[in-house]
Amino acid sequence: MKIVLASNNAGKLAELQTLFAPLNMSLVPQSALNIPEAPEPFRTFVENALAKARHAAQLSGLPALADDAGLCVDAYGGQPGVDTAFYATRFGYPKGDDTNVTALLEQMQGIAHRRAAMVSTLVALRSANDPEPLIAVGRVVVEITHERLGTNGFGFDPVMFLPAFGKTFAQLPAEVKNAHSHRGRAAQAMLALMRERWLDTPTA
Repeated sequence: MKIVLASNNAGKLAELQTLFAPLNMSLVPQSALNIPEAPEPFRTFVENALAKARHAAQLSGLPALADDAGLCVDAYGGQPGVDTAFYATRFGYPKGDDTNVTALLEQMQGIAHRRAAMVSTLVALRSANDPEPLIAVGRVVVEITHERLGTNGFGFDPVMFLPAFGKTFAQLPAEVKNAHSHRGRAAQAMLALMRERWLDTPTA
């Protein structure tokens, strides 16, 4: 099955292609189909993911998968949340993964309570008018480190410390990260939903 991924993020594409390999799905980034990014005006992950998936399905005529993910910091009341991608721009930096990490470390200086959650919400649609979108959420609780640790992954991975592993996501092999990350957990739940609802194949 060919499905359009409503994202231009190379890191997300690589992760999701690996995660969805068991279903023999071909994920095509929307940029390859000349589909522009959808507006994301909503304040929840699920609403933005649904908007992105519907936009991609409408313009491609294909089933669509969208991921809206973000960092929810306890000390900030769950922010930056849906604004995570633009977090650095609040502090005069250009938009980008590295500048996001720089801004977060600077803003968290002197803050002892460093617990946060990485959240991923996946939405899949068979068509733009699908009345029954598949929705899967993955969430993992982390501690924000005081400095970058590790070089794997992307986004906030170098400062997302998992107490159970004693390492950040950026210090873990890709296969371990994918099994335990917010996006990995959401993808596992989505695979089960797709097998049940779309493919009529029992979950292995």
